[in-house]
Amino acid sequence: MSSEPTRSSWAIKDEAVLAELISLMDLNPTDIAMLKELHPHARTIAPQMARAFYTRLLARSETSEYFIGKPMAALHGTISDWFVDLFSGTYDSTYARKRLQIGLIHVKIGLPVRYPLAMMDVILEYGQQLVAHSSTPAQALRAFHKVLALDIAIFNQAYEDNQLKHLAELVGGERLARIVLAGITS
Repeated sequence: MSSEPTRSSWAIKDEAVLAELISLMDLNPTDIAMLKELHPHARTIAPQMARAFYTRLLARSETSEYFIGKPMAALHGTISDWFVDLFSGTYDSTYARKRLQIGLIHVKIGLPVRYPLAMMDVILEYGQQLVAHSSTPAQALRAFHKVLALDIAIFNQAYEDNQLKHLAELVGGERLARIVLAGITS
């Protein structure tokens, strides 16, 4: 297997992954200021977004089964807070760790990644409504897309980390696990 490629990105781990993703999104001070300016509006629209989000999830048996016996008011609060934080203006390692923790909770309950990713259109819809309040809506929309992409990347990282950890245990190492996941053959 020594002839198999090793990618430089494979060496980036743990907190460094989060820092890399934050840097990759290239949020500039103007983006951050525009999003932060929308923060109060985000608080106003968040409960409506949460209702739409959970109405869809609870309407399907495949997704509603994850909420049986769960405190829905608390879950509404959690998704509302998550949405509002998209407009916080602070996108640092603490922000990224909070997002990663959300992904890890989804992994822990066995939620297939397709469900949270499919729900991003609800977030997009309400985010687009929100950026209309900006003095420069087109720029604010681009900034919102960057932050949402950051969140999706971090969220997916939780799933990847879990998958890689378990596969590495099975095959005897992380490098080999990455090669298997990539489908690289000799």
